[in-house]
Amino acid sequence: MTEPRHPSSHRPLRIGVQLAPQHGSYLAYRDAVLRAEEMGVDAIFNWDHFFPLTAPLDAEHFEAWTVLAAMAEQTERVEFGPLVNCSSYRNPDLQADMARTVDHISARATGTGRLIFGTGSGWAQHDYDEYGYEFGTVGSRLDALAEDLPRIRSRWDRLDPPPTRRIPVLIGGQGERKTLRLVARHADIWHTFTKLDDLPRKISVLHDWCAREQRDPADIELSTGYTVRGFGPLLETDAPARLYELGFRLIIAAIDGPEYDLSPLVPLLEWRDLVNGF
Repeated sequence: MTEPRHPSSHRPLRIGVQLAPQHGSYLAYRDAVLRAEEMGVDAIFNWDHFFPLTAPLDAEHFEAWTVLAAMAEQTERVEFGPLVNCSSYRNPDLQADMARTVDHISARATGTGRLIFGTGSGWAQHDYDEYGYEFGTVGSRLDALAEDLPRIRSRWDRLDPPPTRRIPVLIGGQGERKTLRLVARHADIWHTFTKLDDLPRKISVLHDWCAREQRDPADIELSTGYTVRGFGPLLETDAPARLYELGFRLIIAAIDGPEYDLSPLVPLLEWRDLVNGF
């Protein structure tokens, strides 16, 4: 049986990197951001947590949105954003205002911002408990995200000044009943850490939701990669070529501190240039 493929022939292949804001100094993190942009990556992401996700769990860590504001000022070309913002941690109207402000900071001389608004429902209970947020359930957090997304778009329309562009929304997750429906309804980018062999079925589910939501699936860019926690397709294997065939056009490698060794990006960037005909 032929695997379902997402319509992506109109999109170039892009390579991103998630620089984990843990286990290193801020100066080392800043240097990694600048080196990644100089290497030619298309997008740089952090994450929205309050503590390290891998051992040592009591090591250095930095907050997402203040780091994103600094990235907006430090970089010149690359797109960037959280992978992903936890919608539970901030009022949705505040999230919209923060994102709009970072969008303007990143516009620089071009007048067009570079923020990707990556968001999700949250999952790290330690963050919730330590910072006093109600953890709830997977379902209640997804229901809250469903309520937040229209409010965020609505607030962007009412802010003065508005965002410099239609800020692309990336939704992270793989749940078939709620998350993929939200992707079909709201997302410009769907990011998943689904295992490679499970991706064709997830794509089929997404296409089914797009049909119900009267959305052209070609309008949604597919994104995946791996995390410092070991989740997602391993990019050292034949995964990149298969992901490309399935329609994924944003491939994101994860790199941790304290050294932020960016060498794994080199073959991915070479592959991107080969595929895109550079």
